[in-house]
Formats: sequence, C-alpha cells, structure tokens
Amino acid sequence: MTVTRFLRKTGLVRRQTHLAVTMFPDEASAFRAYRLLHHYGISPEHLAIVGKGYSNPDHVGLLKPMQIAVRRARSLSIVAGTIGSLVAFVLVLIQSRGYSDLRSLQPLLLIPVVGTMSGFCGAFLGGLLGLLGEGNTVSVYRHHLNRGHYLLMIEGSEKLVRWGQEVLSQYSTTSRSS
Repeated sequence: MTVTRFLRKTGLVRRQTHLAVTMFPDEASAFRAYRLLHHYGISPEHLAIVGKGYSNPDHVGLLKPMQIAVRRARSLSIVAGTIGSLVAFVLVLIQSRGYSDLRSLQPLLLIPVVGTMSGFCGAFLGGLLGLLGEGNTVSVYRHHLNRGHYLLMIEGSEKLVRWGQEVLSQYSTTSRSS
C-alpha cells in the first residue's frame, strides 16, 4: 500500500470526487429523478439508487456508524502514535546530547510509553470524531433506508455533482407546483 493510498483511505487527503445524496419517499420518485438526471446528461456510472430492490447500502460504501468510528480510530491512533514516538525520540536526543556517556537507558523507555499513550489518545479522538461527524450523517441515511425510503447518490467531479443538484432542485419545485 502506498502512502498516498493510505492517506486517501484514512481521509487525510482531500478526495478527488464529490458526493451528493438525495432522499426520496418512494421508489417511483427516486427512479423518476434517476431518469431525469440521465436525460440531462449525467451518466449512470455516476448515479446509484439505494434502497429495497436496488443497491445495498454496504455495496455503495454507506458504512455503519461503528465501522466509520473504528476506521477513524485506527487511522488516527497510527498517526498520533507515530508523531508521539517521534517527539519523544527527539526529546530523548536533546536530553542525551548534554551527557557524554549513555550508561542509563531509562530515557529510551520514554519513547514507547509516549507513543502508546498518544496512540490511545488518537484512537479515542478518532472514534469520537468518526461517530459525531461522518457516522452521524450515515446514521440519518440508514434510518431513512430502514423506514423504506430511497436514496439517490450522485458521485463525480464538483461540477457534475452541482449540475445534478441543480437539476434535482428544479425537479422538486416543478413536481410540487403540478
């Protein structure tokens, strides 16, 4: 696994694609919106309907909130543990620079202790951010899916997603006025 792939997977690098999710109360309205977007030039490879009879939430990447929290906790614990170990190593080097003989290796025990403690703090913070941030949004979408609603997801460049949102906003205003 390359470093950029790891950073992209953990969410530390900005995504190249954007995502918009729209909720619909029934299958017919979700499919009408899907066809409308396709009519306005948005390719089906950028669209997905999620709900009963269509794509599974796990298949399109709509993870469960706990899965998101665990991923965030794991990635942030690795980053925080590494940074904590590096900081402790630099502090031990600075402290040992003043001494001519290094008979006592007890300051070297500081490195794994600080690395472990900062890793635990990073895991706690990552889990909390995962649950309260992205996990909270995902739980709302999953709640609507459990109630029988449908989601229409648009993924692509920022321009494509904005165009899709504009088309859907016009669709919702015209369908209400009819």
